[in-house]
Amino acid sequence: MTQSKRPGSSSAETARLLARRKRLLGPAYRLFYREPLHIVRGEGVWLIDADGRRYLDMYNNVPHVGHCNPHVVDALTRQMSTLNTHTRYLHGNVIDYADRLLARMPAALDVAMFSCTGSEANELALRIARAATGNIGVIATEFSYHGNTQATAAISTEDTPESERPPWVVAVPAPDLYRGQHRGEDAAARYADCLQDAIATLGSRGIAPAAFIVDTIISSSGVVAPPPGYLARAAAIVREAGGLFIADEVQPGLGRTGRHFWGFEAEGLVPDIVTMGKPMGNGHPLAATVVQRALAERFASKTSYFNTFGGNPVSAAAGLAVLDVLERDDLQQNALDVGEHLKAGLGRLAGRYPSIGDIRGHGLFLAVELVEDSDARTPATRLAADVVENLRDRGILTNTIGPDANILKLRPPMVFRREHADLFLEQLDEVLAAR
Repeated sequence: MTQSKRPGSSSAETARLLARRKRLLGPAYRLFYREPLHIVRGEGVWLIDADGRRYLDMYNNVPHVGHCNPHVVDALTRQMSTLNTHTRYLHGNVIDYADRLLARMPAALDVAMFSCTGSEANELALRIARAATGNIGVIATEFSYHGNTQATAAISTEDTPESERPPWVVAVPAPDLYRGQHRGEDAAARYADCLQDAIATLGSRGIAPAAFIVDTIISSSGVVAPPPGYLARAAAIVREAGGLFIADEVQPGLGRTGRHFWGFEAEGLVPDIVTMGKPMGNGHPLAATVVQRALAERFASKTSYFNTFGGNPVSAAAGLAVLDVLERDDLQQNALDVGEHLKAGLGRLAGRYPSIGDIRGHGLFLAVELVEDSDARTPATRLAADVVENLRDRGILTNTIGPDANILKLRPPMVFRREHADLFLEQLDEVLAAR
């Protein structure tokens, strides 16, 4: 399957596009891969480049029910051809979508407020938490990502070093059982207790916590799935200090982990606020902040909320269609079944290749940590980069995550099947064998 030349990688058209992109979009944008891909079409789990070559997409969670899913495309097209306006007019789509979304939540979470992106959803969550508690402090996990607005960038510790964070932000260690500080049976409690130190740090600055926000699969740190008990204990600690617990479900939500529809359900926990985005509209901008009614009322007593594009009838049509496909095709169960199959295959590869130090995650959200020394657990950053590039040459798209960029992130669309998993495992085996 390996090709000596990447089709289209040096084409005149690609070169022209790269030059125009650099000139028009500026230096802040980044592209994947050493030789960028010129993708022109998507279908299910496949991306197709300008030369017609197909790539198995192991990375994108935005097309949740598959690239260009026909049911979603049809729903979007029909509604767009009829009406698109905003939430200051009544429209059944918006109410129907809120109803179906909230039906997937614990009963206490009974108000949905729509926006376009996860960044906006988290920004709104912070506003609600501050209005409801009267506090301003925020605790997040180290090396997290929660958005790119002013406030959410400040709590995205992946991008903001400690020296540049505002005084109202304090980070706690991610509960990493593989390379983290705490790895024993009491690790969940010890990591959760780090919130006590964070609260004390805020207190020393004259600040009280408004919220603890956490991506419930802690994806940016390397899919560090929280050990049982961590989330519940952390939520109890922040609530005792007068703050709220915000579950960021942008990455693990909508059935991706297989075992649960939302990541926080792993502990039977009811958050104060839940945020979501990316996959809700299968690529159409759609996000939501779901909140307990008492908190929404406190927020509404001080201000109103309006978002020109958030939750419009077309976005709601996309959201409804995504839920249709998830339920009709039982994609949460598929994520569980195929994810276990993929994880078992990775386990077999780990038995042959010591560079595979750890395999973790659930459903169709897995991580493979590559190490130089299995005893010292030294991160194999260069190896991981090379594996990503070599897989790309073989028609498999993935990428790296984590503070040391040594962890392969496997997060394909939910229509990913066993035959796709087997293709990936075969190619990963050949890539590692060639090292």
